[in-house]
Parts: sequence; C-alpha cells; structure tokens
Amino acid sequence: MNQVLADLLDLLDLEKIEEDMYLGVSPQTGWQRVYGGQVLGQALVAASRTVPDEDRIAHSLHGYFLRPGDTTIPILYQVDRIRDGKSFTTRRVVAIQRGQAIFNMSASFQVVEPGLDHQVAAPDVPPPEESVSMRERREAFVKEMGGTGNNTWLDRPEPIEMRFTDDHNEFSPETRDPVQRTWIRTVDTMPDGVRLHQCLLAYASDMTLLDTSYRPHAIAWTDENFQVASLDHSMWFHRPFRTDEWLLYDQDSPFSGGARGFSRGAFFDRKGRLIASTAQEGLIRLHEKTKA
Repeated sequence: MNQVLADLLDLLDLEKIEEDMYLGVSPQTGWQRVYGGQVLGQALVAASRTVPDEDRIAHSLHGYFLRPGDTTIPILYQVDRIRDGKSFTTRRVVAIQRGQAIFNMSASFQVVEPGLDHQVAAPDVPPPEESVSMRERREAFVKEMGGTGNNTWLDRPEPIEMRFTDDHNEFSPETRDPVQRTWIRTVDTMPDGVRLHQCLLAYASDMTLLDTSYRPHAIAWTDENFQVASLDHSMWFHRPFRTDEWLLYDQDSPFSGGARGFSRGAFFDRKGRLIASTAQEGLIRLHEKTKA
C-alpha cells in the first residue's frame, strides 16, 4: 500500500487503553491545531469499536468542536454506550486533552435493511480525468507569484487525491458563487470494511466544506487577518461505498453572517448514487488590519 495512505490508516487505528477508552495521536506536520477531520474520523473509529455487531453501520453523526486540539500530545477518546436497541445503537464520544473536552460527538448505527428509496440527481460536472489536480493548483499559484516552485511543496504526497471541477485559486481568490465541486479518492486501494470507509470519508469531509462559505468574499485562507475554524459537523451515511473509487463532493453555502459560515455537502459515486451528506457551521472571522 502507498505509504502515505498507510500512515493515515495507522492514524485512524486507535490504541485501546481501557474499556471504552481509546488513545489517538496526530501527525507531526507542523500545524499548530489538530485538523478537524482527524478528530471526526478518530471519534467515529472509537464509537465503532464499541459496537460488536458488524452488521450495524453508522448512519449519522453530529459533533461539536469545543477547543483547538494540540498536535503535540495524544487525544483520549471516551465512549459512552448510550443505547443498544433492536435496530439502532447510539454512542457518545468525548475527545479529551489535558483534562478538558476538545470535541464531543453523538453517533448512531443501524442494522442494514431495505426501505423506500429516492434521491436527488447528481450535478453535471466534468469527470475527474478532466478536472484540476491539487498539484496543478499549486503550480498556478507558484507561477502567479513569479517563482520557480518548491518541489517539496509541489510534490508533497497526500493520502487523498483531489480533483477540482473549476479553476478557482484558493491562494489568490476572486469572488465566486458559494458552490464547490471536488472529486476525491484515496491514492491506493483500501482494505474492505464499510466502517473503515465511513471513518475515512468522515476524515475527508472536513477538507473543503467550510471553504465554500467564504468563496463569495474573495478571501484566502492564508490571509493573516482571517480566522477560520470548524464549529460543528454533521454527517449522514446513506449507502455503502468505497473511498478508493472516485466520489464527487458537491458543496454549497446558503448563508454566512455573524462571523459564521454555513455549508452543506453531498457525496455521489460515479454512477450518480447519493452515498452521504454533510452540514457544517464554522467560524469565518475577518479581523481588522493592524495599522502601521
């Protein structure tokens, strides 16, 4: 397996230290705060480990980011077994650092069963083969800045490949509609197991969602006066899927205000089947520039 993807799966493979208590770590990437998708994915792993019936898979999760996570110390995940019913299982997870909760989440699991079925249509967008890669975006930014490029940055390996259906420059943005469509998949074949693919998609779902809410305002996330942070995150899993096959992440933001941005997302597979949905509110606070 590709080493970067293997490292991500190791990141999601929590250490059990006591009954219903698990320990997770963060990659040493130089970021000061823990990436929100990491906490989402690890918390869902912790909840899943306490559901013994493998036929029960997550159908929804709802989480709140309470404090910034510290990448230099482990995260303790404490699971509360709220309910084990005939069809549904409910868990609550609290992520703790230095004795304080940094994140809490409720997750619900259901026995797979048939039911009434309908969905909205997938948007008509270019396929991933005709979409813009992350490297192409970075190369465009380097060219715009008049540089030759840092190969370490340009060629930095990522566990999840992303292809963008538009030419939006996140480093030097122009005003755009609050809509974003991105193809994603892992860079190598994944092991089988619905739960593992759900945890990985939870990890990936936080990568671009909040960005959609400030597209109309032409602000780069690298702006030193711009403060961005996830506040909450909800996710619904509709059908089994594989994250090593291309998934279209269709995102929009119907509202921003009060220093908060609200975004929604829908994941479709290449057959146009809706496999998961997301919603998130995040902090998008623009500070006044310091006068010289």
